[in-house]
Amino acid sequence: MEQDYEDEVKTFQSLGICEQLVEACESLGWKNPSKIQVEAIPHALEGKDLIGLAQTGSGKTGAFALPILQALLDAPQAFFACVLSPTRELAIQIAEQFEALGSGIGIKCAVLVGGVDMVQQAINLAKRPHIIVGTPGRLVDHLTNTKGFSLRTLKYLVFDEADRLLNEDFQKSIDEILNEIPRERKTYLFSATMTKKVRKLQRASLRNPVKIEAATKYSTVDTLKQQYCFIPAKYKECYLVYILTEMSGSTSMVFTRTCDATRLLALILRNLGLRAIPISGQMTQAKRLGALNKFKAGECNVLICTDVASRGLDIPSVDMVINYDIPSNSKDYIHRVGRTARAGRSGVAISLVNQYELEWYMQIEKLIGKKLPQFSAQEEEVLMLLERVAEAKRISIMKIKETGGKKRRRGGDDNDDDDDNNNGVEKYMRLKTGKMLKNGKTSKKMKRK
Repeated sequence: MEQDYEDEVKTFQSLGICEQLVEACESLGWKNPSKIQVEAIPHALEGKDLIGLAQTGSGKTGAFALPILQALLDAPQAFFACVLSPTRELAIQIAEQFEALGSGIGIKCAVLVGGVDMVQQAINLAKRPHIIVGTPGRLVDHLTNTKGFSLRTLKYLVFDEADRLLNEDFQKSIDEILNEIPRERKTYLFSATMTKKVRKLQRASLRNPVKIEAATKYSTVDTLKQQYCFIPAKYKECYLVYILTEMSGSTSMVFTRTCDATRLLALILRNLGLRAIPISGQMTQAKRLGALNKFKAGECNVLICTDVASRGLDIPSVDMVINYDIPSNSKDYIHRVGRTARAGRSGVAISLVNQYELEWYMQIEKLIGKKLPQFSAQEEEVLMLLERVAEAKRISIMKIKETGGKKRRRGGDDNDDDDDNNNGVEKYMRLKTGKMLKNGKTSKKMKRK
């Protein structure tokens, strides 16, 4: 089916995108439009409101950015479009994509997110950018407090990850934003999942929208190999370390339920010589972006994160997603595993299911409509790691107790632990190359799959 739409529409040009933007797409390496782009762009260019349902990693940002930039070329003005995002990182990423696509035509973007100095943002707004990308709360702060800033001439409003934007945290801010912007505008609403709240927003802010489903209701991409591993809760860290050492050449994202768990796991893994870094809502914006950039640059190849990182972040090199904690909301599973197997690449998702999480896991299988195969791991082999993992955990807990709440108040920066880990790294690597030699071989074999 994927082949069919590529055969029908082979280029961005044939969708109606102008030459300047086609060249921008080519410079970004976008050879063919994705399915959501094929279906959304022609309607957007006709001036229709859109509801786009598409899997994460399917090219949603391009589906709304290209029509907006093309309309801006026809009628340039400041504060032309506003894109709302549920997380700071996603907002920054969307702005980067707008700037990359619009680099040849002088597009100016402003990012309005919390955790960053408002004064600097106000200076950027005074330069009258074309595109504003932000989180709802900070956008309302500027609409209320920044002199001379208004969105009364806005032409386009985009809700990205709309299902998440519509939880109670954002409701008041979104209502205020809708009151501040003109009714005569184009509105695009994009989401990986459709909820009752999304339908409510559709009624409130869209006019005769075209609904595009580039995915089945809740689906994962075909290039994603999904597996589960049923384990005793007490050996969970052991299984995680086993999988990460088996797949040692891969880049991995490990999802946990709490911010504290991200920090503890990152310390445990680093004590065992793995290049892990945490990212969670407890960290300051600068620390979160720093961690994300280290991961993108390959300095660290294991990112331990909460669901704050599961929405919309396109880190192209992720080979594997591990659900260390099974999400209680099964829709979050779709977003988490959407971090791998993006834009046609392959990837692996492994869910560690203990005896207390079985019900949540069964809900996930029901949602995606398939039974997943089991990840094969010999328990005797896994438990060979038990002593070393227990020791690494003991050291990590002591470290957290020693620092008390200091790290959290400073934004959860664990990067200064690296020197302390060197001895542990050497000891672990010696043990690993001695006792676990066959795992090294397995790792190469698994990478080829």
